[in-house]
Amino acid sequence: MKRTLLSSLLATLVFLTHLAHAQQGNAGRLLTLQETIDLALTSSIAAKQTATNKTSSYWQYRTFKANYLPQLSLAGTVPNMSRSIIPVVQPDGTTDFRAVSISNSELALSVSQAVGATGGQFFITSQSQRFDDFNQNQRRYNTFPAIIGFSQPVFGYNQLAWAKKIEPLRFEEAERQYLEDRENLATTATQRFFEVLLQQVNHDIASKNVANNQALFKVAEEKYRLGRLSRNELLQLKLSLMNAQLAQAEASTELKTATMQFAAYVGLPQGEKITVLAPEEAPVLLVDEQAALDQAKQNRKERFQNQRKVLQAQEDVAEARGKGGFNANLYATFGLTKSANNFTESFTQPENQQQVTLGFSVPLVDWGQQKGRVKTAQAQLQLTQYTVEQEQTAFEQSVLTQVNQIELLKERLRITAAADSIGQERYDITKATFLVGRISITDLNIALQEKDQARRAFISALQDFWVAYYRLRALTLYDFERGQPLLAKE
Repeated sequence: MKRTLLSSLLATLVFLTHLAHAQQGNAGRLLTLQETIDLALTSSIAAKQTATNKTSSYWQYRTFKANYLPQLSLAGTVPNMSRSIIPVVQPDGTTDFRAVSISNSELALSVSQAVGATGGQFFITSQSQRFDDFNQNQRRYNTFPAIIGFSQPVFGYNQLAWAKKIEPLRFEEAERQYLEDRENLATTATQRFFEVLLQQVNHDIASKNVANNQALFKVAEEKYRLGRLSRNELLQLKLSLMNAQLAQAEASTELKTATMQFAAYVGLPQGEKITVLAPEEAPVLLVDEQAALDQAKQNRKERFQNQRKVLQAQEDVAEARGKGGFNANLYATFGLTKSANNFTESFTQPENQQQVTLGFSVPLVDWGQQKGRVKTAQAQLQLTQYTVEQEQTAFEQSVLTQVNQIELLKERLRITAAADSIGQERYDITKATFLVGRISITDLNIALQEKDQARRAFISALQDFWVAYYRLRALTLYDFERGQPLLAKE
């Protein structure tokens, strides 16, 4: 009997050894958690979308800055020809209809410079016009060698000045949003990584349970033949073996599904065999609540986003006031002009010309429209200020909650790791005790279930800790392992 039991145990160990070697040989591509995150940050569709959003915000900011730089433009009409019959009043007062065939062409080169502080614009223009009368065979030129001018809204809404306050904040917000998106991507990649790891563990547990049940059933058959085991217990072991085989098949399907979803997210080709490797250790983190909160306030996009929202609401108030009340625009130019029969002479001894225009508009009766627009904008400004204050409070609470959760998960990880080790050791002892006939199959099944539950609980705790860790990084944009803001690594 002892030889039979020893032979069965030896066969079980040989089977498990072959199974482990087979799994290593068929592992395919091995990925650690950090390799998974790096892969997701470079190859995934989500990473490409994040990079595209950053590029878009960069060019939006470049467009804003270009509004304050000198603009050079060339405009013209070459040619503008017409042939028509028009009424012409004769010297005696009668009207005669004459055929007219003419061409008007013009070309202008302009340089303009916006004045952000006032919302005005300086400009310099050089313009040349040509007139052709084909019926009279005449040609005339009119040139403006230089026209210097200035256009300035008076007491109006200055969009350039407000943009100069708002757009830099929007750009800084976009930079932080990019980092936050990358950390959120890392968080999702971590979740997908541990989903595969959990299914690998389930498949490994199911495979080992099949092997153990096969070995135990062989031992049970020998015991039954010798009359040391009842048929009921033998059938119970056979049923356990069949249930283990069913669980193995289900675990295999779930592992394939999780692996396909994982590969699609991180950007790996479908069909490639992937095995993820459990992290050997969790990072040692000493996270102070106030320090985490200070980093979040300093690094996150909310620092700039809240300022931008308030400024935009203030801009709406200024726009409502500036566009509905007294409006005036000052336009002044000084230039040179000359008309001649040929192009060269049109630049010889030009005469000067000046123009000053001050236009204004004042609503006399608008039945309260202007006042209503201003009051509405002021109410929206107050609402924005309240909303920003509420969002800031909620954000601070989320940071503190995440810090506390990290501390809780560190303790949970320590306990589940110990429970996993104890569960495995208890099952090994229980199985050995069952083989010598000292305990029932029920006790063995209970030990098996507790072992499997402890293993899954440890993997779940490992997943929750790493996900919470990357969520904390996303909430603070701070690397607690290296002790530096994530922005410093870009």
